[in-house]
Amino acid sequence: METTTIIYSQALMLLAGAVVAAPLFKRLGLGTILGYLAAGILIGPVAQQITEGEEILHVSELGVVFLLFIIGLELKPSRLWQMRRDIFGLGTAQVVITGAVLSFLIAFSGLLEGAGSIVAGFGLALSSTAFAMQILEENNDTNTRYGQRAFSILLLQDLAIVPLLAIIPLMAAQAPEDTTTPLEDFAIAIAAVAALFAAGRYLLNPLFQVIARTGARDVMIAAALLVVMGAATMMQLAGLSMAMGAFLAGVLLAESSYRHELEADIEPFRGILQALFFMAVGLSLELQVVAENLLSIIIAVPVLMLVKSLVLYGLCRATGSRHNDAVRIGLLLPQGGEFGFVLFTAAAAAGVFSQATSSLLVPIVTLSMALTPVAAMLSRRLMHKQDELAEEIEEDFEGAGAGADVLMIGFSRFAQIASQILLAGGRDVTIIDHSAARVRQAATFGFRIYFGDGTRLDVLRAAGIEKAKIVAVCTQKKEVTDKIIDLVHAEYPNARIFARSYDRLHTLELRARGVDYELRETFESGLLFGRKTLEALGVNGDEAIGIMDDIRRRDEARLVLQEAEGITAGRDMLHSRPVRPEPLVKPKREVTQPDDALADLADETLEKAE
Repeated sequence: METTTIIYSQALMLLAGAVVAAPLFKRLGLGTILGYLAAGILIGPVAQQITEGEEILHVSELGVVFLLFIIGLELKPSRLWQMRRDIFGLGTAQVVITGAVLSFLIAFSGLLEGAGSIVAGFGLALSSTAFAMQILEENNDTNTRYGQRAFSILLLQDLAIVPLLAIIPLMAAQAPEDTTTPLEDFAIAIAAVAALFAAGRYLLNPLFQVIARTGARDVMIAAALLVVMGAATMMQLAGLSMAMGAFLAGVLLAESSYRHELEADIEPFRGILQALFFMAVGLSLELQVVAENLLSIIIAVPVLMLVKSLVLYGLCRATGSRHNDAVRIGLLLPQGGEFGFVLFTAAAAAGVFSQATSSLLVPIVTLSMALTPVAAMLSRRLMHKQDELAEEIEEDFEGAGAGADVLMIGFSRFAQIASQILLAGGRDVTIIDHSAARVRQAATFGFRIYFGDGTRLDVLRAAGIEKAKIVAVCTQKKEVTDKIIDLVHAEYPNARIFARSYDRLHTLELRARGVDYELRETFESGLLFGRKTLEALGVNGDEAIGIMDDIRRRDEARLVLQEAEGITAGRDMLHSRPVRPEPLVKPKREVTQPDDALADLADETLEKAE
């Protein structure tokens, strides 16, 4: 009973630490991984509340197993083929060269020798996918040229953890009771991989088909866990890592029709166990080792980041990247990564090096991850500012000066649909967009599109704004839209502006700015979706259209009121429960003169908008 109480109290502390630390570190821009590490260090080595870090680490390694399974699920062969050059060319070169250089430096400095220096060097060569992707997404750079190349490198690094984990047992000292030779161990491992591939090809899909027919959701979850754990255990018995088995199982199911359901079933287990893993790494950290080697750590962190940045920059330049892109990538991926923790922990458990060495490597990776946002900001100072736009794609407005019926600024999904209507109506449309990737993609489909920043007056003039009959501002970000509208109003007060609105509040702000027409980006699609749903529920088509038109009129009337009285006006026009009286659109109270005046005002507004 006492043991059970201790387990519960420890579980409570770990959950509380995760709940407090992860959001706090996320808010600080440091990421949840460092939050979990910090929570583990505070609970374990600092407060000495949990001292069994090694035991928790063994259980939490299942989080890494599940993570590798999900990575395998995402690696569809078609996707790998499209990005093959950057993934298998640039990515492989980065891991091999960086790993070799760091391994040499570690051995040369005398910190580790032989197998230990190789594992440490290649573990430090891996970057943090979580940190790098977070920065790319925050800056909207995921689809840029440098963002795609950075993602390719990260993807290869995620793949590289599989062979790196697989060779650790081969590097470990042969146990005295082990009577097999390394060659026999290798043959057993190959046979296990072949058996797993055969099972994946001929057993897994039929198994999930049978379970899916039963409709038992809980059995499907149990089957997903069984596949992951079974594949992981098979690889472990063959002398390889559990993570490799899970990864191979994921790859085998990547083309399966059950892929998304499997990912959804595994994700909750992966999330909590992965958080527990990083906390366990913090729990098992030896602070005395860190204190004794503090100077070495302080020197090692900048050396690690400098080596990785220089190798990345050189490889990117050698493979066709411009200076700015190479700088961005070099300073986006100079840190150690979460898989370094996985590799160091596995190496320490296998006896490749000591737990003290692992405790020395963990803070090096942690500090490099914490410095990642600083390195990413430093990249802006090292870029050639005068060539920044030119490095993405040259601004060339040849042919745009003749003018068009519509100058469209921004060409994301909303604008792409709107442009089809205009072009089908025989109207000439000039499009400018600040995403080089989007410009290239649209140009392949024959659109008259130019690369340029719509917030710059010289770009608008070069694109032919003076001759355009309508300026369609279709940018995604609210602040960018407002900036363009203010600029156009200031320089071309007679220009007719049609704008894409972000939400209802933005609609009211745009009307206050005096745009000629605005439309919320999801309004009409939401109306159509609701109408089609009504029809699918058995409502007559004409009646559903009438309801949709009534909602549109009500919405416009509410906007008119909100312009005059504030955002809370017109609440009584919202339907908060089914309207059941006959006829269907019968008003809830007698119509009075003010309501008639309101309806007239809404009609006038609609006519003006048309």
